[in-house]
Amino acid sequence: MNNLRELGHEVVAASPSLGVNSVTGKGLTEAVSGAQVVVDVSNAPSWEDQAVLEFFETSTRNLLEAEVAAGVKHHVALSVVGTDGLLESGYFRAKMAQEELIKASKVPYTIVRATQFFEFVEAIAQFSTEGQIVRMPSAPIQPIVSDDVAAAFVDFTLEAPVNDIVDLAGPERLGLDELVRRFLTAKKDTRQVVTDEEARYYGVVIDDKDHSLVPRGNARIAPTRFEDWLNRSMSQV
Repeated sequence: MNNLRELGHEVVAASPSLGVNSVTGKGLTEAVSGAQVVVDVSNAPSWEDQAVLEFFETSTRNLLEAEVAAGVKHHVALSVVGTDGLLESGYFRAKMAQEELIKASKVPYTIVRATQFFEFVEAIAQFSTEGQIVRMPSAPIQPIVSDDVAAAFVDFTLEAPVNDIVDLAGPERLGLDELVRRFLTAKKDTRQVVTDEEARYYGVVIDDKDHSLVPRGNARIAPTRFEDWLNRSMSQV
């Protein structure tokens, strides 16, 4: 948001804390009035299967209806690389429902599927920890730092809608096991990472081990390497 302001664009922030609620519809009409582009990076407060589905369906439907009424020219939404291959998860089923609503809308759109954020590696490790063992598959992943996602969204916001899905990823492809191992080593965390191809990712079986968590075909590649982010993060501790 600040990046766009620095480029001279008028930006209106919208969130429940600012009086705009996409689920109830409160404040939406006023928030999108006069807007040329709407960027949706909202996330559900609960990841329980039914709750997350209701959030994304209701929120997205309300937002798109408000945009049609206001004449918005471009809807930019954040989604997740691998969404269509991880539908065992209620969260990813909800993200898929969100994408389908966007595609069916009259508003021109760009859906940006980003890979996993560096900042969530610790949560991935914690989810898969049993005692002092962290079980992770070797499925490749191409993570990205959130700052690079924010920078890329400036470009997507200012470019013409593609009416399609665009993948966004970091510059380095690693196995999930290696990614978590590097993170724990850098933190001097004594947990042991065990490679287990039957282990789950956030509780989800990765059916297509080679492709589920990495972009397919052309993707926009961000610059920050995981090792560089790790070094910066550890120096700030």
